[in-house]
Amino acid sequence: MFSVFRDSLRSSAGQLSSFQALMLSLAGRVGAGNIAGVGIAVTLGGPGAVFWMWVTALVGMSSSFIECSLAQLYKRKDSEGQFRGGPAFYIQHGLGKRWLGMVMAVLLLVTFGFAFNGLQSHAVTDSLKSAFNIDTRTTGICLVVLLGLAFVGGIKRIAAISDLLVPVKTLIYIAVTIYVIVLQIDHVPGMLMTIVRSAFGLDPVFGGLIGSAIVMGVKRGVFANEAGLGSAPNVAAVAHVEHPVAQGVVQAFSVFLDTFVICTCTALLILLSGIYDISYDGNGIVLAQNSLAAVVGDWGRIFISVALALFVFTSILYNYYLGENSLRFLFGEKIQTIIIYRIAVLVLIMWGAVVDLKDVLAFADITMTMLAFVNLIALAMLFKVVKRILNDYDSQRRAGIKTPVFDSSQFPDLDLDRNAWPANPTRQSTQDAEAAAKPVPEAR
Repeated sequence: MFSVFRDSLRSSAGQLSSFQALMLSLAGRVGAGNIAGVGIAVTLGGPGAVFWMWVTALVGMSSSFIECSLAQLYKRKDSEGQFRGGPAFYIQHGLGKRWLGMVMAVLLLVTFGFAFNGLQSHAVTDSLKSAFNIDTRTTGICLVVLLGLAFVGGIKRIAAISDLLVPVKTLIYIAVTIYVIVLQIDHVPGMLMTIVRSAFGLDPVFGGLIGSAIVMGVKRGVFANEAGLGSAPNVAAVAHVEHPVAQGVVQAFSVFLDTFVICTCTALLILLSGIYDISYDGNGIVLAQNSLAAVVGDWGRIFISVALALFVFTSILYNYYLGENSLRFLFGEKIQTIIIYRIAVLVLIMWGAVVDLKDVLAFADITMTMLAFVNLIALAMLFKVVKRILNDYDSQRRAGIKTPVFDSSQFPDLDLDRNAWPANPTRQSTQDAEAAAKPVPEAR
């Protein structure tokens, strides 16, 4: 894995570096679900919901590896020189079913391009109003202006913004929550035991919540890390890598970071705060704000609001790109379609800023389930293909090649874009080339 991350800063024309793709996928994975979603999960499902979020993440790492490897394998180069891919592409070119790929593209467009963006907008405006009493319309207008400027720059500008914001927001959030956990370190072992016991109904206080723990843990876990939904592959396909499997490894790590690290930090922040009450019926954002404030003072509410604003901003950028990628799959490179889409997204963001879109959340839950259903069937049908390219990657590693290179001539039966994966590649990886160029010491 470390050799994969060593090469992650390399990019090429029409593609992002693997690191940029990781930051962009984290921009989407790390959103309101990591704060508000976790708060809802532990409120409705008890501490045991955290355990089932971990289980979901373990499964999600595997599904993310498969779907992102496939996205890389079946990516295409468009007329603008940009590489694009995702579930719609590997369904069409891997399974030969364009109609099903179109269904997947429509579901992605509706769920991420529209529904989730309205929900994310409402989450951040509600949070900022609670912390600073900022009018929701003011926040909505600011979001529309800033996001509109980002949208017109395309994937490169979106990736550049994610490069800047994602590491900063993630590291600061983790640092603050770890600080709170350290302050309560004596209670951590007992709380971890409570999480495990209540997950199986063994804790007397939370024993009646085992069903809710499983449902909320799985549901919020999927919402937080998005593994298996087919969203992250759209970003993974744009990364520059020498072998499709390399990006699969990187994206599996992003699921680990999202759920095992960030979601766990939020959960422990709430559970160790001393104010956690299973009868609480408020929203998850306020619960997180009050939990941090109970330990560090009133600035905790401000911190959660600012963190959520950054999380949501980058998440909307990510969601927008998923919708644009789906539109390009459906209608090609028609700029008029993209402009209409951008305007529609900005209108929905403004609408979500001033209106509580609870009905949209219920609708998004349905389309998200449909996304997972279609995508997981496709992954199962293409599993043998992933196994073949994984064997190719492993065999090169066993042969001592530091950075395996994909040769499409070894897979003539697959419908691949030779612009993305040329046959009989002669290039060497940077590390291998440098090693070969080193002079051999003369024998004495």
